[in-house]
Amino acid sequence: MELFMNFPLWSAIAAIFFAQFVKVPIHFIATRKLNWALLTSTGGMPSSHSAAVTALSTGVALETGLNSAVFAVSAVFAIITMFDATGVRRQAGEQAIVLNQLVADFNRFVEEAKVWQKKADEEKRKELKELLGHKPIEVFFGGLTGILLTLFLHFLISL
Repeated sequence: MELFMNFPLWSAIAAIFFAQFVKVPIHFIATRKLNWALLTSTGGMPSSHSAAVTALSTGVALETGLNSAVFAVSAVFAIITMFDATGVRRQAGEQAIVLNQLVADFNRFVEEAKVWQKKADEEKRKELKELLGHKPIEVFFGGLTGILLTLFLHFLISL
């Protein structure tokens, strides 16, 4: 039952769900398109990874203090996670955009070169995922989301 009383864990989980859920209305406001697939996708505003790790670190800080070893571990974990979200994963997403464009261009060339009738309903190829990483602003707001949500939850619990 101690698991259910683990405030840093539950604040991190709440931050993930909140950040994933809020992507839908943010995307709708920006594009006027409702996309429920964002609830389970990677990338986008705000970063749920950043929200989770900052919520975890904030929860640990509130429970154990800023001078604890556990806070140091969670803070370094958060920094590495957010750095990775804007670095390697973002670059992989940028490469996926280029590769998807190359595949589309190649397929268009092949279709135009064909003289014979197209086959009906050829198997569709799945595109590479382009929203793997985050822009720095998405990571910033994901981190801010995690911190503010955890402080709010801590305030509610201590009432």
